[in-house]
Amino acid sequence: MARRTLPVLAALVLALLAASVADGRSSRANACGAREYSYAGLQSDSKGHGVGATLAPLRTPAVSAGHVGAWIGVGGVNLGPNGTAEWLQVGFSAFPSDRTSRIYYEVTVPGSDPRYVELNSSVKAGEKHSFKVLEMANRKAWWRVWLDGKAVSPAIHLPGSHGAWYPQAMAESWNGGVRACNAFNYRFSNVTQAHADGGDWRPLTRSVSFHDAGYRFVQTSRVPSNFLAASLNSSPPLVTSVPNRVSRASARLAALQTVQFTRSRGK
Repeated sequence: MARRTLPVLAALVLALLAASVADGRSSRANACGAREYSYAGLQSDSKGHGVGATLAPLRTPAVSAGHVGAWIGVGGVNLGPNGTAEWLQVGFSAFPSDRTSRIYYEVTVPGSDPRYVELNSSVKAGEKHSFKVLEMANRKAWWRVWLDGKAVSPAIHLPGSHGAWYPQAMAESWNGGVRACNAFNYRFSNVTQAHADGGDWRPLTRSVSFHDAGYRFVQTSRVPSNFLAASLNSSPPLVTSVPNRVSRASARLAALQTVQFTRSRGK
């Protein structure tokens, strides 16, 4: 059993201030990698009981240092009981030595370190998978992770989470502390939100979208349930003919925290 310690995103809290219309372009493209963490994605403007989407890496990520990822999830830093860290997410990850993407889920329960669970160590460019995190029916604050229609986690108790969190769907880059400008190109399709524990899935139609310098968010339909999140130097070219009609916060991410976790891989 190989063991390796890496920093990852602990949480994401959006500052929903003075919204403006996003045009899909970064205003400071030459600042790619200047921020420790950079993002492109969206957050629902209403609380829910789960989030689902189909994701695909359109190219193999190019990670100079740190990591990149694309995920859906709920929770965040200080969002658990008494301000503790608590979250659940699932999606793709990639690290500097990787030639393909990985599938993982990560959970943090109050008082414990984040737990990273790898589900697939080799996902090729263009390969799509469906992900969900969902609060279980008739079991308030108990959640499961779903991959391609199958439950892939045990029941997970996240105290205080019932009807408390805003679903998120986003791509991220961590610069490794050396200002690395990592490249990715992810497609998010059919982003849905659960309006009740156990389901009541509906397309996510109201959200706040954003992108940091060096990256962009491009809406590919007239609702935010379909979009591309990519670096400006990504290839193949992004769709540019469909305007981004989603509002994004003029203030960037309000709270980021780096934590350590241990990632275990089977031989």
